[in-house]
Amino acid sequence: MAATRACLVALVVALTFVFLEGLAAAATANPEGRAQRRREVRSLLRRLNKPPLATIQSVDGDIIDCVHISKQPAFDHPLLKNHTIQMQPAYNPGGMYDKSNIAPHRIAQTWHQNGKCPENTIPIRRTKYEDLLRASSTRRYGKKRPESIANLNSVNEPVTPNISTGHQHAIAYAQVDNYHGTKATFNLWKPTIGRDNDFSLTQLWITGGSYRGNDLNTIEAGWQVYPDLYKDRNTRLFVYWTRDAYHQTTGCYNLQCPGFIQTNNQIALGGSISPTSTYGGAQYDIDILVWKDKVGGNWWLQVGGYYVGYWPSFIFSYLQNSASSVQWGGEVYSPDVGQTSTHMGSGHFPNEGFRQASYIRNIQVVDTSNSLIPPSDVGLIARHNNSYNVQSGIYGSDWGIYIYYGGPGKNINSP
Repeated sequence: MAATRACLVALVVALTFVFLEGLAAAATANPEGRAQRRREVRSLLRRLNKPPLATIQSVDGDIIDCVHISKQPAFDHPLLKNHTIQMQPAYNPGGMYDKSNIAPHRIAQTWHQNGKCPENTIPIRRTKYEDLLRASSTRRYGKKRPESIANLNSVNEPVTPNISTGHQHAIAYAQVDNYHGTKATFNLWKPTIGRDNDFSLTQLWITGGSYRGNDLNTIEAGWQVYPDLYKDRNTRLFVYWTRDAYHQTTGCYNLQCPGFIQTNNQIALGGSISPTSTYGGAQYDIDILVWKDKVGGNWWLQVGGYYVGYWPSFIFSYLQNSASSVQWGGEVYSPDVGQTSTHMGSGHFPNEGFRQASYIRNIQVVDTSNSLIPPSDVGLIARHNNSYNVQSGIYGSDWGIYIYYGGPGKNINSP
């Protein structure tokens, strides 16, 4: 027995020595590559973190910088150098309604507990050095991977994407020429994430162009849980855009590249949202509206009653004029596609219904006359419906057009 213990001790010592030797080798290998990486990280941090007029430390670990509205990252875009900020839309869409008996959720973000940003500033979640180190490269930081939307062809039929990309969807969609926006009420949850580089989100997509031509334009908004991007598992408000099918030259999350112009001093894109719904208990919702203003053509974002800001139409190609498709629903990404335990929505299937399954209700689109109307010919997509599914149904006329969606990921019924 003593000899066995001695052998085990010797083995542990040997393995520890090999491990430390490996760390030392890694620390001295490719010093020029590491130095280049540090230079790229510092350069990107200077571009993203503009000098603040005030700083708020949030209890969730975020640092919120209050940056003068004219100094925000959007104005690094070459087409926005001499842009005059539009502080609010000229026209709101007509016909907005919500007859639900669920109380509207005035958006609350965790950083609000410790202060607010002054007038003429916007809150920007500070990017930290370690955030960039988690990214595969500074070039890919803050960007989605390709196939981040269910692909549709020109005749309203789903086109199966390459499942090796790791994206799974449970969505509703409507396709028609000349959409000018959409509004919906989104049920808030805090889904379980299987591993740090998985994410789970619920959102709307406004799109034009295609994957095939590498010219897909999207405007996106919703909530997500994404540990690899935010370093925690909080539910966070986000926006996204692309004009090149999620390739590396345009588009990003939140304010992590030039493009979206924020006008609001209360909402931090990428900031935590609370409270969230509980299974069988209280349900919390948030309204999100995106529409093309009739004056100037900017695509405005309104969240929970706040005008947040806008995407100038000229940063897009197809979306300079109108959209050809709108989608609403959930998406999960995991490298372990088909095997992940990451939840979508509440983590429960649609057939469980209210207070158990996630929903999106009062789904409307903005037509060419700037009116909110119910979409026609709404289709559903859930290609991995043993893991995540979507269905429409009848809960009550006060919900308008709606869906239940979501699921637990890998389970006993998964292939």
